[in-house]
This record gives sequence, C-alpha cells and structure tokens, in this order.
Amino acid sequence: MPLSTKEDRPSPQQAEAVVHAALDAGVTLIDTADAYARDESEFGHNESLVAAALASYGGDPSSVLVATKGGHTRQGTDWELDGSPGYLRSACEASLRRLGVEAIGLYQYHRPDPATPWEESMGGLRALVDAGLVRMVGISNADIAQIDAAREIVGPPLVSVQNEFSPSFRSSAGELAHCARHGLAFLPWSPFGGVSSAKSLGSTAEEFAAVAEDLGVSVYRVTVAWHLAQADVVLPIPGASRPESIRDSAAAADLQLSADQLARLDAA
Repeated sequence: MPLSTKEDRPSPQQAEAVVHAALDAGVTLIDTADAYARDESEFGHNESLVAAALASYGGDPSSVLVATKGGHTRQGTDWELDGSPGYLRSACEASLRRLGVEAIGLYQYHRPDPATPWEESMGGLRALVDAGLVRMVGISNADIAQIDAAREIVGPPLVSVQNEFSPSFRSSAGELAHCARHGLAFLPWSPFGGVSSAKSLGSTAEEFAAVAEDLGVSVYRVTVAWHLAQADVVLPIPGASRPESIRDSAAAADLQLSADQLARLDAA
C-alpha cells in the first residue's frame, strides 16, 4: 500500500526494488488491492505495479501468492464502498486484467458495505469461485458473526481474514482466536500501527523497544515476530517502501522470542 497511496511514494524503479527485495528474502505472499492508489484517476495502480515487478523479477515467482481486494471504490481521493455482487464481479475482472492472470489466487472483500447485506456480498464472492475467476476467498474488517456467515456461504474456499491488529490495536484478538480455532489464516493489517504511526513505534511501544534492545534487533522485527507467535495461522502483512525495511520484517520469521519476552509483550 505505501508504494502507491503515499504522496511521497517511491519511484516505479524504487517500488520494483522493494518487491524484488521481498522475494529475495523469501516472502511468498504479496497483499495488494485495486483501491491502492492516490486517487480515482489511477485506480488499480498497486496491482499494476505488483504485476510489473513480478514480471521483471530475475528469479522464479511461481510460488508467490498474490492476494488482492475488491469492494472499495474511490471518488476522487475519498474511499467509498460497493459490496454488491455485480460490482465485485466487475472489480474482479478488472483486477484479473491488471494482474495478468486467469484466476486470482486469493481475492478478499475489502470492507463491509452497509448498503449491501453481508450475505449478498458473500454470495457474490462464492459466485467468483464458481466462475473460476478466483481460487480462494478472504474477508477483511469482519467481526466473528460475519466470519461465521462467510464460512457458511462461501464454504471451503474461504481461507483468510484480514483485520487490523498491532501492539496499539488489539481489538481483533477475538477474531484472531476464532480464526485459529477454525483454521483460517489471520492477516493483521497495519501491524506497526499504520503509515502515520509506524515511524514512532519505538517510542509508543516501549516494551517492544526494550525487548528489541535486549536482542539487538529493530523494534519492527520484534513486532512481526510477536505477531507470528500469536497463533500458527497469523501472517502479518507489513507495508514497506524501502528494500531495507522489508528485509528486516522478513527476518522476523527466524527470530525466536522467549516465553518471558512474549509474556512481557502480551501484557504491554
């Protein structure tokens, strides 16, 4: 998301280098969305960027799962919603063209639309699976009741839930635990607290910074490792706008936090 929505976003060449650095570090999931753009005029910017970066990668990207989202629209710079089945079908087809694939690996409903009953939106997602346009389905910003309704309507193709979760925002802990009980991947968005707060993580998440200092690593690496330790189904999706930052986040997969350290962070 930071590669497309920020006013001071990286150049296309720099953005490509970030994606390539992620792949070199062993990252196998790239999370994008059609609405990741500065405004309505460049809707789909991030999907096109990801597709171009994958095409220019010198290695083999065949093991990379590209997850995109639909259901958010843009009116100028404003973020609007449309969860109607008809819109989701047209949005999915446009994403397919931008990504240059025959079927989207993981297609996620971006956010509930109050104007469209949740069950209708879920039926629209199931229809995308039945039409062969998507292989797996995810939902985002959903509560437990919505997760269960999605499980009932979408069935086995529903594999993930993407909700906000971070050291400063733990309101989705119930949804995380629910996903763990039912074998659904939980993808915490804004794992560092969001674009505007990430830079100050070291001062706002003091216990995380203290553990990072003890280990001699960054507070960001500790934060990603903490996310991963919450449950086997958790896969955080930190945004990055520099190769160095995505390499640091990826290195968290090899960082083992002690039981005492995890207890300190959970209680922080």
